Amino acid sequence: MFTTRPTLQGTFGMVSSTHWLASQSAMAVLEDGGNAFDAAVTAGFVLQVVEPHLNGPGGEVPVILAPAGGPVRVLSGQGPAPARADIAHYTGLGLELVPGTGPLAAVVPGAFDAWLTLLRDHGTRSLERVLEYAIGYAERGHPAVDRIGATVESVRSLFEREWTSSAAVYLPDGRSPAPGALLRNPTLAATWRRVLAESAAAGRTREARIDAARRIWREGFVAEAIVAHAARPAMDSSGERHAGLLTGDDLANWAAGYEEPVSYRWRDWTVLKVGPWCQGPVLSQQLALLDPGMDASAYGTPEYVHALIEGSKLALADREAWYGDAAEVPLTTLLSAGYNAERRRLVGERASLELRPGAPDGRAPRLARLVERLMTEGVATDGLAGAGEPTVSRDGEPPVAPSGETRGDTCHVDVVDRWGNMVSATPSGGWLQSSPVIPELGFPLGSRLQMSWLEAGLPASLTPGRRPRSTLSPTLALRGGEPVLAFGTPGGDQQDQWQAHFFLALALRAPVRGGLDLQGAIDAPNWHQDAFPSSFYPRGGQPGAVTVESRIGEPVIGELRRRGHRVTVAGPWTEGRLSAVARDPESGVLSAAANPRGMQGYAVGR
Repeated sequence: MFTTRPTLQGTFGMVSSTHWLASQSAMAVLEDGGNAFDAAVTAGFVLQVVEPHLNGPGGEVPVILAPAGGPVRVLSGQGPAPARADIAHYTGLGLELVPGTGPLAAVVPGAFDAWLTLLRDHGTRSLERVLEYAIGYAERGHPAVDRIGATVESVRSLFEREWTSSAAVYLPDGRSPAPGALLRNPTLAATWRRVLAESAAAGRTREARIDAARRIWREGFVAEAIVAHAARPAMDSSGERHAGLLTGDDLANWAAGYEEPVSYRWRDWTVLKVGPWCQGPVLSQQLALLDPGMDASAYGTPEYVHALIEGSKLALADREAWYGDAAEVPLTTLLSAGYNAERRRLVGERASLELRPGAPDGRAPRLARLVERLMTEGVATDGLAGAGEPTVSRDGEPPVAPSGETRGDTCHVDVVDRWGNMVSATPSGGWLQSSPVIPELGFPLGSRLQMSWLEAGLPASLTPGRRPRSTLSPTLALRGGEPVLAFGTPGGDQQDQWQAHFFLALALRAPVRGGLDLQGAIDAPNWHQDAFPSSFYPRGGQPGAVTVESRIGEPVIGELRRRGHRVTVAGPWTEGRLSAVARDPESGVLSAAANPRGMQGYAVGR
């Protein structure tokens, strides 16, 4: 089968990420004797510099890690809502939704503490060594990818009128970064250098210095600047200026923590996901909803695509009714064979135009008021504010409105090393368009709190100290009890749709050179559906809407339309930004592949 690139194979180490500079920096760490966790941390910090429109130091990251010979764990780098962030505060301001931008949407920044916790517990390199690549690109500059300048242009008037600290970084001399022009952020580099300098005297061991850096971030000069900045009112997507709610106690009292992954057995695979405080188990629910008798002959047929679209509608409807960090999630039932056999019977010949959450254990689902508007057959909604826009733009990156509103996108990195360590991470948040840059630090806060409802009693209700229901969703998979595959993608709500398509393309199609056909599965024609409320402000949805790559072919497109799907045909290479690495436990052969869409993601290895 023709692919845009080969599936890389080797025995030393493999990296795949959404930006070539992050991939190569991580590979340099492997070449220098570091392990997969050192390399992933390196890539994570580089991504904060080279993809500032998709993530930043003020954002978050969930990580799934598989140490060689050890248990697979989840490391949650998703910070919670501030202690003062209750529903009454927001509704008292006249808001029906948490704004999509600005300090009022900020949670406790989680990425820095998570990356350093991973480095301390599982890495081997010093913080100085893994940060040197990101610091170098921030100080000396990196060639800007096209979308950075396009994103800055889309919020130019906001930066010039309101977020002047952001204009100072991203509109130097009044011009947005041109494609290929060197983009620098010396203030961010200085922030990291000061953290290194202050932590250097804190202890003799590598671990002690890393913990000192974590304290400096959460309690020292970084925390002080974050809190002072959050207290300054700033224009947000509500059209008003609001101050944030973060305090010093919020930052000091939170730390990244380990959790058990959610495990689901599908045929001879075991799929491991982040828990239902995010959307991760949606991937497993889609697999559970498939016809148990489906085989390779079904792959790519109109019936196959229709079944996956309808299954994803049911899984995402359950996400809306049952997932969140503010209530107990009936996950055992949601993934059970009996529940999914019953739900599978809802998939008919015609496309459903309804949002149909299930009733696990006989519990009646409850949806937010806005979501109830989607329950009327065929009625689309743009949400409670703003204009209707596609959830993901035609090139797979987030559209951004002049107000700074964004539906969000992110980055991804996967690494496997010669010792068998494997890691998958999806950093996001703290985008340059999410909030004004903190002048003293060189980065903005995130806006993940927009994914919480201002309505009490829902699993995803805004709750002080609880995490918003995130879209971030890395994946790791086992065969025979051994980690063999790590993968993920940006894409907001679409992440677990695109990952399901990738995984099934691997599982149902022939191998390449005796291994998993990673590149072929990434390159396969992709699609997504939008028949559910978006996780991003203003929380709109489009019942029956499906966007397909034109390469999927007229026979499939025509049959989907005949079945009642509202099909938009996008360009041939528009859906998904997947990265993946793999390891064969028997031979030790490592593999990697990356997404050609957007001409940015790359895999490297040997």
